[in-house]
Amino acid sequence: MTPIKTLIMGAAGRDFHNFNVFYRDNKDYEVVAFTATQIPNIEGRKYPAELAGSLYPAGIPIYPESELVDLIKKFKVDQVVFAYSDVPHEVVMHKASTVLAAGADFRLMGVNSTQVKSVKPVVSVCAVRTGSGKSQTTRRVSTILRELGYKVAAIRHPMPYGDLVKQKVQRFATYADLDKHECTIEEREEYEPHIDNGVIVYAGVDYEAILREAEKEVDIILWDGGNNDFSFYQSDLSIVVADPHRAGHEYKYHPGETNVRLADVFVINKVDTAEPGDVIAVRNTLHELNPGAIIIEGASPLFVDDPDAIRGKRVLVVEDGPTLTHGEMAYGAGWVAAKRFGAGEIVDPRSCAVGTIHETFVKYPKTGNILPAMGSGFWPAFIVQEAQCFIWWVISINICNGGPDDDPPMAIVQRTLTPG
Repeated sequence: MTPIKTLIMGAAGRDFHNFNVFYRDNKDYEVVAFTATQIPNIEGRKYPAELAGSLYPAGIPIYPESELVDLIKKFKVDQVVFAYSDVPHEVVMHKASTVLAAGADFRLMGVNSTQVKSVKPVVSVCAVRTGSGKSQTTRRVSTILRELGYKVAAIRHPMPYGDLVKQKVQRFATYADLDKHECTIEEREEYEPHIDNGVIVYAGVDYEAILREAEKEVDIILWDGGNNDFSFYQSDLSIVVADPHRAGHEYKYHPGETNVRLADVFVINKVDTAEPGDVIAVRNTLHELNPGAIIIEGASPLFVDDPDAIRGKRVLVVEDGPTLTHGEMAYGAGWVAAKRFGAGEIVDPRSCAVGTIHETFVKYPKTGNILPAMGSGFWPAFIVQEAQCFIWWVISINICNGGPDDDPPMAIVQRTLTPG
């Protein structure tokens, strides 16, 4: 039988996992390419031969998704697998129509094809949308489990932006481990709170190998999800976080709706800052889609170190990038904190944005008058420096516009809650 030529559309996460657990040693298929989107600077690489297995001695190339139709024709692709998250259902079907018109089949892979079974109990924390509050929910769950006497490992959804071979299986128990693995700022933002709480963190690229290592030293596996993807592991308890600031998204986004239908427990987060009508609307939708699940409402309180640094000042707000971009939020915790603690004015950075910051605003026009922290993680160092220079440029502009010399006219409110 001739292998089915397959192309996997992804964003350096779900795509690699689906390949590892289903395609890697499967002679019925030949994966000819990955495509990449959402995450900057991951195309133009290869999925390395060391991870791709014996069927792929040269590895597998990764192309920009913009080349999808040409790649289908070039490689005579039979099947295209859509394997990334936080995408409107309508957009998924536009992708499907593009693939079908180019001559290939279009596939979405479900839990039976992609979830790995653990020998230990698994609690998963996933979400309806990125930025809903998974991370703090995961930390609260880990605290409860440890108070009950269990040893817990948090396995984090992948962020493999460096050397994929070195990142195959990563274990973080101390800050020294973060240095050893050369973690990005984005990764540290996720891992450090777990380490501070005494929870071992695993992450990487090969999630079956990661699971087998974690099982050796803990009682319970805690899946710490990313975006609105569903768990890579079969869950004994599935917790799904919903965001009433985006009421109605429960049934409009892939694969968030899958999470809704899989959930055992819902946490409607941020009820302290959302409109009561939106909280009720989300509750009703969740019950309609999954009437057997338990629904819990949760607050996401905001704290700042120095409210006086905000009150009456002109404020530049820096927020979690993914929440603002493909998460489609026009504001986040930093913006809410600036409003709550009496900022005199929230400075709009869009009017003086340049370089990659300007490109981000153009690509994601729904982003509000806040600065998405897109350069703080896996982007090249020059983009991080560009963001830093831009912030100080905005500050200098506003210093020129007014404010006593001995009273800084602007505070920077940077989100301190770990993004969900």
